[in-house]
Amino acid sequence: MKRFSDKYIITKDMEWEELGGGVSRKFLGYDNQIMMVRVKFEKGALGSPHQHFHTQATFCVSGKFEFEIDGVKQIVEAGDGVYIEPNLMHSAVCLEEGELIDTFSPVREDFLSGGAVSYFGDKEA
Repeated sequence: MKRFSDKYIITKDMEWEELGGGVSRKFLGYDNQIMMVRVKFEKGALGSPHQHFHTQATFCVSGKFEFEIDGVKQIVEAGDGVYIEPNLMHSAVCLEEGELIDTFSPVREDFLSGGAVSYFGDKEA
């Protein structure tokens, strides 16, 4: 079945979907092949270690994050990008409040069904 978003996504008209632990998101566009998501993190919010079969590319819009991909840590700040191959274990800690744009291929069906919040919801002390 073909699934796709509206052609224009006006984010000021959208509510943030609260995922818990200081993380919220808005879908920016998707079809069966690709999905783009705007994710907002409070300082200390975690994206706990997880993996998925999707290719992921992330752009850091603002803030400061410590990513760990396949055991390698890197500080990422506004303007930086991250590429995550399918099935690699990865995580992120928000060091300074910020936003990421996550792009996935293929679409994250689990996101559309309200899932994939299991790796959000904790906060570092």
